[in-house]
Amino acid sequence: MLIEFSVTNYRSFLPPQSLTLTANIAAELQEENTFVSPVSNLPRLLRSAVVYGPNAAGKSNLIHAIAFMKSFILSSAKESQEGEKIDATPFLFNRKGSRNPSEFEVLFIQDDIRYQYGFAVNSERVTGEWLFAYPESRAQKWFERNYDPETQKDIWYFGPKFTGHRKVWQEATRSNALFLSTAIQLNNEQLKPVFNWFDHKVVVLAQGASISHGFSASECEEEKKKKEILKFMNAADLSITDISLEKKEFSMDDLPTDMPQSIKEEIAKDLKGEKLTRLFFMHPSSDNGKDVPLAFNEESAGTRKLFALAGPWLDVLDNGFVLFVDELDTSLHPIMVRFLLHLFHNPEANRHNAQLVFTTHDTTVLDQALMRRDQVWFVEKDDENATSLYPLSDYKPRKGEALQKGYLYGRYGALPFLEELRF
Repeated sequence: MLIEFSVTNYRSFLPPQSLTLTANIAAELQEENTFVSPVSNLPRLLRSAVVYGPNAAGKSNLIHAIAFMKSFILSSAKESQEGEKIDATPFLFNRKGSRNPSEFEVLFIQDDIRYQYGFAVNSERVTGEWLFAYPESRAQKWFERNYDPETQKDIWYFGPKFTGHRKVWQEATRSNALFLSTAIQLNNEQLKPVFNWFDHKVVVLAQGASISHGFSASECEEEKKKKEILKFMNAADLSITDISLEKKEFSMDDLPTDMPQSIKEEIAKDLKGEKLTRLFFMHPSSDNGKDVPLAFNEESAGTRKLFALAGPWLDVLDNGFVLFVDELDTSLHPIMVRFLLHLFHNPEANRHNAQLVFTTHDTTVLDQALMRRDQVWFVEKDDENATSLYPLSDYKPRKGEALQKGYLYGRYGALPFLEELRF
């Protein structure tokens, strides 16, 4: 469960910016849109948060930041070598940003324990890393690592509650790798809940990432899961009676006719003997009572995207994951967006307290019958051309205030400034 995510000096972010999923004490939609934290002395947590802002203001960079953090944790110890560059882009529009490291930190709950983990990196090395655990609601610093540029060495601290072969893990940690990642590679058990939260609980669909329908299609091979996906699709009023999977052996005839022969032959070598799956949606006929099959690529862009989302969306809900989605509204009708969001806000559908953080331009979501005021966030550029992330609650909107109208009228900022184009 996500409590807070913070980023500093990464892409369009310069000073520290934080997105918080703790709920305030307001009673509005409390049972639907919030849930009780499994950790005592913590406020209720939000099931979702939405981020608005003009193009190029930094919405996508927020999603990129959590994606980078997850990727670096999972790969830094096993997919790079000493001396390889770290692909973390700092704020480039002033010298302060380009000289300083990028920093990432997450507060989260895993196995009913609160953790606070973060790290700082530049293109050359990890300059800082830290982990606090709160197993009894009191902070335990398990480890901390800070790079000293004068001695060009890391300064290490290990707390008494962090046990095991600490010296071995420390010496095995490369300058461009995380201690967390390295210790996991060397069979550390104590850090597994932290690593597993990023590995198994955090799902990121960043801008430009292709949402393949392959996962949903593979889920349809199991009858029970196919029925769940059918129910999902038809709840969105798509009138699909069945989903049919047709398997056939690969043939060069399946490739585009305008593809060069040499490329066809190379692909044929890789796919020789492979079974390909063709996907059909069955639709009711209006006159003869027989279902009509429609190939997946003949369906509308919205239907294809909704199907591609169906499998992952249900998987997130079933497992209590934290899902980050950039531009959720792309190719989807506003009512479809509300439908997807409602599944997270429905305690019966979201029994395991999955959470959703998404960006959008769809202002119809700003409906106080759908979202609490503490679920809405904005981004805009400040005087240094850096992204500022702030909550709607900074403006203290009234209960029942017309948020969509207020946002479009510029009451909360985060709107593009347009000038008249003169010819």
